[in-house]
Amino acid sequence: MRCPYCGSEDSQVKDSRPAEDGNAIRRRRICPDCGGRFTTFERVQLRELMIIKKTGRKVPFDRDKLLRSFEIALRKRPVDRDRIERAVSGIVRRLESSGETEIHSEEIGLQVLEALKSLDDVAFVRYASVYRDFSHAEDFEKVIAEISAKIARDPGE
Repeated sequence: MRCPYCGSEDSQVKDSRPAEDGNAIRRRRICPDCGGRFTTFERVQLRELMIIKKTGRKVPFDRDKLLRSFEIALRKRPVDRDRIERAVSGIVRRLESSGETEIHSEEIGLQVLEALKSLDDVAFVRYASVYRDFSHAEDFEKVIAEISAKIARDPGE
């Protein structure tokens, strides 16, 4: 593994342990050349996924981009990092096990919305405002009314 600090081709693994409910391995590494310490994650990748954007352009699936979307929506919200990782891993597993190698970006957006709905209402509204391209205050009011109606129906959730 290349050192992110000095670019050395060699690094030593100091510690390995399971991460993300056993779906990844977290490795602590040290560079023998510069002494830099860093962490890597190793995950199983079932197949190479391509994302079809709204424009028709195809790009490789990027798990980190998906994670960043969650982090942006959940910024300054009281949601545990492990719950976010589990949501992202769940989406990735569903995409990989779908049997499809090309997936439309809209499908991923819907899965993110569904996951955020169960994690945090504020994050759901934030993401929905971008995903659904809100342009008026009424758009926010509609989504908030949907959430309020759901809470009224299911007060225990």
